Amino acid sequence: GPPFGRLVKALTLLALAATPTEGFSAATGTFAAMQNRLFSPFAAKSVGKVHVATHRKLGPVMSGSHLVDLKGKVAFVAGVADSSGYGWAIAKQLANAGATIIVGTWPPVLTLFERGLSKGFGEDSKLLDGTDMKIEKIYPLDAMFTTPEEVPDEVKNNKRYAGLTGFDIASCAEKVKKDYGRVDILVHSLANGPEVTKPLLETSRNGYLSASSASAYSMIAMVSKFAPMMPAGGSCISLSYIASERVVPGYGGGMSSAKAQLESDTRVLAWEAGREYNVRVNTISAGPLASRAAIAIKKGAPGERNFIDYCIDYNLANAPLAKPLDADDVGRWALALCSPLGSAVTGTVQYVDNGMHVMGLSVDSLSVQEAAIIQPRRKKEPSGPTQEEVLDVASAPAPIRVEEVPVPARRVRVEETQAPRVKPRAPALSVR
Repeated sequence: GPPFGRLVKALTLLALAATPTEGFSAATGTFAAMQNRLFSPFAAKSVGKVHVATHRKLGPVMSGSHLVDLKGKVAFVAGVADSSGYGWAIAKQLANAGATIIVGTWPPVLTLFERGLSKGFGEDSKLLDGTDMKIEKIYPLDAMFTTPEEVPDEVKNNKRYAGLTGFDIASCAEKVKKDYGRVDILVHSLANGPEVTKPLLETSRNGYLSASSASAYSMIAMVSKFAPMMPAGGSCISLSYIASERVVPGYGGGMSSAKAQLESDTRVLAWEAGREYNVRVNTISAGPLASRAAIAIKKGAPGERNFIDYCIDYNLANAPLAKPLDADDVGRWALALCSPLGSAVTGTVQYVDNGMHVMGLSVDSLSVQEAAIIQPRRKKEPSGPTQEEVLDVASAPAPIRVEEVPVPARRVRVEETQAPRVKPRAPALSVR
């Protein structure tokens, strides 16, 4: 009855409070044991047995700070070539949870990546248990080609591809299946736009189609070739960017279009691969990160800043969460999506960008600052019967005092003490 239910909840809280940081799963196991001992008359047909069965089915095991156990799972991460990008961060978080990590690397940088691994990436490789992340195997992968027949002779004879075969998506998938039998998690962390520095109006047809092929169609091809070997409940994820739905000047060459295609394809693939193979497909729209690939988009001259630096600063100034975005922020969310925690999530675009995607106005704009409409940041004051709130106005030209009027409805009267607004300045840029 209700009293028993309340007692069960109370014991749950006590078990959790008394359990050290080793893990929530230990607490659930302890509580299940308590139920079996204390409520044996009810255990067989009520809470205890049901709880234990659920616990055994989900099997949440602590791995550092993660409530998931991916031991025995194989994760293939395409697009890893160094330790600075989101692909590496995702691989690292999956490894934290116990997954076996194998990667696909673009052939021209394969030797460089292998050399870096042999030397070690220092703290970038450290897992939560203090050990270094182990990449079980690296496969050459050029996502521009789905089958061997698509690889042109100039690529086959290119010295950067010397000695390599089977680097198309289908051949790579066959090698993975032969070596591991299956893939439980598929990560698409690659993109390329040969004309990314060009405005869309100046982008050639070949440049536009190349961006779409490498950045969007490659996901379709990978799901097509890997999903047949994935067990039911497998997860596929890719990485997108806010330029898919907002204008980001400087991110050109058809890359914004490619990201929009990737997000649209995610929804269709979720339906088709979900019904055909019972696997999930999602994409993460990640904020800007100063990875090696991002720096190469438009690298500044000596002494100048790179394009990605300006993007990062813009996000810091305008996102709801005014803090740097870390690669592990994306890695942790990818882990959740790829684990049983996300077992009912598919066909979605998941934003991991400190909330930048919700903004419709840049608060660091001079026009906005002159309008004094930026929400002030509140300073926490000692609790007490004081009627005045002290506000720290981040960007307003003059302070604003807010006073509470002791009326029954507890309304707030705002008194503006700032000088009259001045006429907005004329823009420095003239349009001809």
